[in-house]
Amino acid sequence: MYFVRPASGAVYDIKLMTDSFVNIEIRIYTVKKTTNETIMTTTTNRRPPKRSPRAAPSPAPVVDEREPRGARRKRETRARLLDAALRLMAEKGMEGVAINEITEAADVGFGSFYNHFESKDAIYSTLVDNVFEEFADMLDRLAGGISDPAEVVAVSVRHTILRARHDPVWGRFLIREGFSAGMLSRGLGQRLLRDIGNGIEAKRFVVADPLIGFLAVGGTVLSAIAAELNYVVPGATAAGVLEELGFDGERLPERTAAMLLQTLGLKRAEAEKVAARPLPAAEETAEED
Repeated sequence: MYFVRPASGAVYDIKLMTDSFVNIEIRIYTVKKTTNETIMTTTTNRRPPKRSPRAAPSPAPVVDEREPRGARRKRETRARLLDAALRLMAEKGMEGVAINEITEAADVGFGSFYNHFESKDAIYSTLVDNVFEEFADMLDRLAGGISDPAEVVAVSVRHTILRARHDPVWGRFLIREGFSAGMLSRGLGQRLLRDIGNGIEAKRFVVADPLIGFLAVGGTVLSAIAAELNYVVPGATAAGVLEELGFDGERLPERTAAMLLQTLGLKRAEAEKVAARPLPAAEETAEED
């Protein structure tokens, strides 16, 4: 302990204390003289003890964003109905399928059908939108950066045949839809008609009759899909027939695209070159052999 008495009469008591914490305690004694007594006042300046670290805040509660059970069941039932309708209509066509066949194949009650669709025409229209409109939109996105109308057609043809190879039910449904009354006004047919028209306008295609040119291209694509499904894909019903006839089923999408470009007016060498360009990748299709 140290005492310092300055001229002012104050006494500084500097005391070093040690306990669980190290503190420096400075006491300042101010001496006041009165007639009867001496009064000493004390002022203490002490460093506060260290505090334990503050606990980390608790994480915010996780909000349960799971789909309600009723909504999930409704969505799953609708998906089963669409899947059953696709498989049946790909095999028999819309006219050859009854609603009760769809509900039985989907394993749902007959009345449940009308909770999702007003009629058989309604579920067929939904199938066309889901199966073809979405695929056609995907083709438009893939071709968005392609300036050559011939390559646009080649990419669409190749991806369509590849999609059918990857999903045979889809391919068979496309074959039936391709010969329906709506082939010119919706889905892939509408896009193909537009793309051929763009090629004619750009003088890339030389077609005397655009309608017949469309029918020739569309019919060839559907025939190529049928050949893929019947002769080429693993487990095809007539596998081996092409080889017996002396034909080769390899690279069918690319070869089909090259032939169609020749039909639209390109020379053979150029058509084959365009059809062999790298194919923009899409999740919906498989790679060409």
